[in-house]
Amino acid sequence: MKEDIVRNYNDKFDGISAEEALAFFLEEFNGNIAFASSLGAEDQVLTHMIASIKPDTKIFTLDTGRLFPETYDLIERTNSRFNIKMDVMFPASKKVEKMVKEKGINLFYQSIENRKLCCNTRKIEPLHRALEGFDMWITGLRRDQSVTRNNNTLVELDNNNHGRLKLNPLIDWTEKQVWDYIEMNNIPYNKLHDQGFPSIGCQPCTRAIETGDDVRAGRWWWELPEHKECGLHQK
Repeated sequence: MKEDIVRNYNDKFDGISAEEALAFFLEEFNGNIAFASSLGAEDQVLTHMIASIKPDTKIFTLDTGRLFPETYDLIERTNSRFNIKMDVMFPASKKVEKMVKEKGINLFYQSIENRKLCCNTRKIEPLHRALEGFDMWITGLRRDQSVTRNNNTLVELDNNNHGRLKLNPLIDWTEKQVWDYIEMNNIPYNKLHDQGFPSIGCQPCTRAIETGDDVRAGRWWWELPEHKECGLHQK
């Protein structure tokens, strides 16, 4: 049972460092593990680690068609800095066209159902295509990012993604640890972080936050905190 495998991994590697976790699982799932980067601060840390440990690991990002210009710039800077070629996955154009025709270009403001439809079309389906043939995927999830992530663990069974295993090497990291690592290693990051954006997604659905706000407050700000997941990491 995969649940037993997940439990055993979490028991065995309780307290392991992010680098140690990556080194083990990149070898254990050699050729069957991929990293889905959102190009957020956490994912830039992981890109640095993966490029140092096993640079031929598949790294990809999702271009929803509504990203910030600064995010596209970061893709180029990241590829150049780490000498990698990050795959960029796009949504199926016909499905986007159908959705926009039926629901409108800014459908996500109208209801949670519409917003999840948009996320599914622009993010979830491309993610599933990107992960075809892989048994495990790596994410930059941290527990203190959101109330929806309090119960996440190092290794998880992703039942929303065909039962693949999911690895969260930074699950116990704090925001300070992330930024200390970025500064120490001179890692490129999205310039919007310097403008009050702790979390960066699509242009219409992300905005800067005020000091003291929850780090996810700028994502889908018109919704309640417990709804603020696109579905990529829904438990």
